[in-house]
Amino acid sequence: MKMFASLLERLLHEPARNRKLDLLVDYLNKTPDPDRGYAIAALTGNLVLESVKPAMLRRLIEDRVDPVLFRLSYDFVGDLSETIALLWPGKTTAKLDPDIGRIVEKMSAMKKQEAAAVLPMWLDALDARERWALLKLVTGALRVGVSTGLAKQALARWSGIDLQSIEEVWYAFKPPYFALFSWLSGTTPRPDVKDAVVFSSPMLAHPLDREALDALDPSAFSAEWKWDGIRIQLHASEREGRRRVTLFSRSGEDITGMFPDIVDAFPVFGTIDGELVAIDRDNPKTADAGWQVSFAALQQRLNRKSIPPKILARYPARIIAYDLLFAPDREGIIRDLREKPFSWRREWLEHLVLSANDPRLSLSPLITFRDWDELAAERAASANWEGIEGVMLKRAAGPYLAGRVAGEWFKWKRNPYLLDCVMMYAQRGHGKRASIYSDFTFGVWDGANLVPVGKAYFGFTDAELADLDRFVRHNTINRFGPVREVAHEPHKGMVLEIAFEGVQRSGRHKSGFAMRFPRVNRIRLDKVPEEADRIEALAQLAGGKTA
Repeated sequence: MKMFASLLERLLHEPARNRKLDLLVDYLNKTPDPDRGYAIAALTGNLVLESVKPAMLRRLIEDRVDPVLFRLSYDFVGDLSETIALLWPGKTTAKLDPDIGRIVEKMSAMKKQEAAAVLPMWLDALDARERWALLKLVTGALRVGVSTGLAKQALARWSGIDLQSIEEVWYAFKPPYFALFSWLSGTTPRPDVKDAVVFSSPMLAHPLDREALDALDPSAFSAEWKWDGIRIQLHASEREGRRRVTLFSRSGEDITGMFPDIVDAFPVFGTIDGELVAIDRDNPKTADAGWQVSFAALQQRLNRKSIPPKILARYPARIIAYDLLFAPDREGIIRDLREKPFSWRREWLEHLVLSANDPRLSLSPLITFRDWDELAAERAASANWEGIEGVMLKRAAGPYLAGRVAGEWFKWKRNPYLLDCVMMYAQRGHGKRASIYSDFTFGVWDGANLVPVGKAYFGFTDAELADLDRFVRHNTINRFGPVREVAHEPHKGMVLEIAFEGVQRSGRHKSGFAMRFPRVNRIRLDKVPEEADRIEALAQLAGGKTA
């Protein structure tokens, strides 16, 4: 547990990706099985211990310390595991260092009542940092900046085996990955994964502006729309009469269970790269456009363990395909197409989508243009179209390569919308921001009143965050648990310029609107709150008009 606690703490406070990789590789070198396997599973969200829930942890700590002290401390710290770890009255006479493997295996076999009896014994025997790591492990709330993709890269660097080979076997194994580590360490041959689902590291695009665009040759590129959904990879195969369809997120997380309407008897075989979108059947624009992409509709489908029939009926999901990585040949043998040129893969994709003839699958249309001025005009016209974020450029002769490859794919996003809003409420963040006010609720004027329209917790520099935190502490007028209300009068308050990608009408929000990806663009010290924008500006944007 000591090594795992040290790893978590260092990962939490290390912002650099390469340094995180170094820390993970060092841990893999020093840690035996099954601990390293369970650690990787915990870091990537693949370890679930149902016997431990936050409510149980609150009961345990409130039985040992003054409940009022706990609630005040939790309010200040902002993280349940850290609060309990610091407050827990540990017994220094019974020190031990339980292995992660033993903890996970015991907790996996326990019911909630048994876990509530055993967990305090471990907490008694550990120091504050180790208690924090133990609680993070058993609750699954690690949040230390390690994705599944980063963990796979660490395994590749540690073993010397290429990332794609690891991708091809990853989903064939479950924690603590004994067979995987045996292969990676050179003890056994590569596992037989002929029936395994393969996730391929996606090809990524470089941001582009008009000045950089002019340096490229328009005849060398294909263009298509950048859709307002989530990047996915769909893998469909069949062996011995059994069909298997798996849906992956961009980071390689299996999201199949969230979209049964997509994967149920999907009509094609192979691996499609594309965008997962959703439509709202109650949206009047749907009837006008055949079907209208809506990120607000997609949000109704994300992160649900089960999908009620009513949600499935109102917000059906669709895949907009824009690349083909694997596909069957005429003999039905799946072929790897990634080394083929994009134009060649695109032609095969068009044939596949056409032959599928399924409303769940459509082809991302190419944009016809002769020069960059024509493409710029198309991009400008798309500002009034819901579901479009901008333009993608792909080199027609280029293969499909993992990662962000120079000179191959580019994204030319629309400029964000900007509104001047007034800070109304603030809350401390999590992790290393647990003691800093970093989550800000902001509003615009509706008549003589400010109404909250969004929340932002990024977009500022560390120095700007320090200024915002100082403003909150010096201008708090009310406290609501962990939330602080700050002064927001016409002539007193903080104006924030908020950048966002779009806005939807929403019955779930008091203002009637929901912003897409709001973030703080800059602090407007030159303005007073009465100069901030009004609700009519959001209404105009939600109506499809440009800012």
